[in-house]
Amino acid sequence: MLSMLHIENIAVIEQAEIQFDGGFNVLTGETGAGKSIVVDAIGAVLGGRTSRDLIRTGAQSALVSAEFVSLPDLDWFRENGMGPDETGSLLVSREIRGDGKNICRLNGRPLALSQLRELGRQLLNIHGQHDGQQLLDPACHLGYLDSFGGTQPLLEAFQTSYRKVSELKRQIVSLKMDDTEKARRIDTLTYQIDELERANLQPGEEEALTERRDILRNAGKLLEAIGAAYRALYGTDDADGANSLVLTAESQLRSIGRYSEQFNTLAERLDEVRYTLDDVTEQVQQARDSLDFSGSELDEIESRLDLIFRLRKKYGATVEDMLAYLDKCKRELDDIEYSSDRMEQLKKQLVVQVQEARERALTLSKARKAAAAALQQRIQKELSDLDMPRVRFQVEFSLKQADFHMDQMGMDEVQFLMSANVGEDLKPIQKIASGGELARIMLALKNVLAENEAITTLVFDEVDTGVSGRAASKVAQKMADLARHKQVLAVTHLPQIAAMADVHFSVEKGERNGRTYTRLERLNREQRKQEIARLTGGSIVTEATLKSAEELLDESEQYRARQAAC
Repeated sequence: MLSMLHIENIAVIEQAEIQFDGGFNVLTGETGAGKSIVVDAIGAVLGGRTSRDLIRTGAQSALVSAEFVSLPDLDWFRENGMGPDETGSLLVSREIRGDGKNICRLNGRPLALSQLRELGRQLLNIHGQHDGQQLLDPACHLGYLDSFGGTQPLLEAFQTSYRKVSELKRQIVSLKMDDTEKARRIDTLTYQIDELERANLQPGEEEALTERRDILRNAGKLLEAIGAAYRALYGTDDADGANSLVLTAESQLRSIGRYSEQFNTLAERLDEVRYTLDDVTEQVQQARDSLDFSGSELDEIESRLDLIFRLRKKYGATVEDMLAYLDKCKRELDDIEYSSDRMEQLKKQLVVQVQEARERALTLSKARKAAAAALQQRIQKELSDLDMPRVRFQVEFSLKQADFHMDQMGMDEVQFLMSANVGEDLKPIQKIASGGELARIMLALKNVLAENEAITTLVFDEVDTGVSGRAASKVAQKMADLARHKQVLAVTHLPQIAAMADVHFSVEKGERNGRTYTRLERLNREQRKQEIARLTGGSIVTEATLKSAEELLDESEQYRARQAAC
């Protein structure tokens, strides 16, 4: 659960630290006081999208830290080699700089923003007012159903088959061309293949030719230097070379070797030198002989390099690239020339693959329909608890309007239907649900989905918009019930929800030295009564609103006590 949130220089919050408890935590305050900024800060520290506009005016950077305790053993910890410390505490921080850079840390160790975002999804869920709009979008309904039914493994198995179907379809389309286009492409490929094959390119050829050209261009200098080196080693008619001189020195030392072993040792060393000189002399001679070339060789090399240069402009940066392009052209030409045979093979493969994908799609659909029946019952019960006993909820299935009646999500089109009043037909939820109904349906859905999630903390940001009266009390009770199994943080404007909380924070905005500041305070029971009275009656708190607030707190405490005893 989230135990601590530390905020510095986020919007109107200069500095704040909030100690959360398990169970039900609420934040209340005037509109614009900064309640939702707290939620934004939580989203930011868990890798959510941010903007430099979030940084408080005049500050160079903003910082958010969050401490989590009592966490389950998440796969993320093993995959990334990081996790809670020896006390079980996980401290996550994110610094947002004015230049757009982010510095993220986990227990002091740096981590990438993408890692933080992935971890954040497993630590906490934030549900805002826009979630109600997602409920209005039928495209989101299938995702909700899969999440509830745990059908992800079946979906992944289907998608593996469907990707093969898509690839076969792509290959078949690529082989489909009219006769004119086919003839044009055959001519082009035939010309390119012929040109490259006539060139008879060899791997490494260009480098070898370039080296040989450089040698030939400087043949005069090379011949002069190598000739001088050879004469110095081998000697001339007029003078001995290094080989002869070393041999003479060796003989002289051996002649006096009987007087001292030192002279024999020196002679042996000169013998080794002489063998080395013989080897070097032989290699110098070979190098001199290799420089013997015809007058036309340089012209031939220049012509060959020019041909390679011209081909390189059309077919690839290197000889190896051009040879790879030649192979590609040959394969494409074969595909076109034998496209009819290839087309028949692909079509046969497609029939088999479509059948496999359809079988997996049917298995997935069957599992989804079983999950839908269970979801309908669960949502119906939740809505009854939320003072909507007459509302009917149903998951409608239809077949995909796509090739083979399948796309990457399977064969099912899913849409949530509801009937708000007795005697009315079921209709798409987006066409008939009011704001208050949407809020309660979304809360019911989130409550049901949360049961299958390892996430221990849920955040609700004013999801009670449009709810009032008895329905508000039911929403408050449902959040309290949820908080018996999960940590719940809620930003609310409803006194019924504020009264039901285990812990209540107020968010107040004020001015100091010409600047706006937001202050967060944990309220005791008397302060809670004052705040709930304000939520009930507005800025003017009367004895009547205070008494009503007291009764609301008493009723909420009694409800939580009864539920705890169950």
